[in-house]
Amino acid sequence: MIIIACVDERNGMMFNRRRQSRDSAVCGDILRECGGKKLYMSTYSGKLFGDVEEKNIRITEEFLKEAEEEDFCFIEDIQISGFENKIRTVILYQWNRRYPADRYFLLDLSDGSWELQRTEELKGSSHEKITKGVYERVR
Repeated sequence: MIIIACVDERNGMMFNRRRQSRDSAVCGDILRECGGKKLYMSTYSGKLFGDVEEKNIRITEEFLKEAEEEDFCFIEDIQISGFENKIRTVILYQWNRRYPADRYFLLDLSDGSWELQRTEELKGSSHEKITKGVYERVR
């Protein structure tokens, strides 16, 4: 599966059960990145994409169990522990700020199992600079 997450400079994702930030430019880029393939997310995350009518969005609380190899999974309010072996690609959108956080992206992309394939800089609607990194599993 392909995991997508938004993090701050310290890999924070949420604080007090709320996303740290939201950016419509990131949502649009996520949909383009998926290219019509299935995009799974929780009910909470579905609200972020609420005004978008995409046939490929699947909202379910069990999406990490349901997702197949080529499916995309947007995570922000859940942890991926127990599903690490299913992940073949990680797409991280990183805000250029530090926010308070109590939920973090815990997958270590610097442990030698992952290789950075490409990066892009986005100008977001809420952030001047958002860095997108795409990592592939190498072992």
